Amino acid sequence: MTPKERAERSAAAMWDSDGASQWLGMELVSVDEGQAELRLTVQRHHANGHGVCHGGITFALADSAFAFACNSRNRSTLAQHNLISYLAPGQVGDVLTATAREVSLTGRSGIYDVTVTNQDGRAIAEFRGFSRQIQGQLFDET
Repeated sequence: MTPKERAERSAAAMWDSDGASQWLGMELVSVDEGQAELRLTVQRHHANGHGVCHGGITFALADSAFAFACNSRNRSTLAQHNLISYLAPGQVGDVLTATAREVSLTGRSGIYDVTVTNQDGRAIAEFRGFSRQIQGQLFDET
């Protein structure tokens, strides 16, 4: 199995159980080893009291892209800690894309950067996720 095939099978297994990302309206666009891209169209119910995309929704989109990237090798992996910097507000109607890429993978620990942009390519947020592999796989490779 190629690394891309493994990443796609891992993503399919995760997506089937990922009620949160689906409920929020996210779409899994692409995945490869150490990489993932998710998309979300900002709806009225994603907006905060200022009428812009709630920071928690932007964080959730980035966190989901991070999760698909760090689980792409079919090794169960969780977030150890994350941080985010908001650069601009997402607007209702915007199509936000979170693009995650692996920066480092050493042993069971990884570092991933995620950029969230709108449909015009404007940066909305920068996220850094730190992962830790645990026991288990997303699908049986035997």
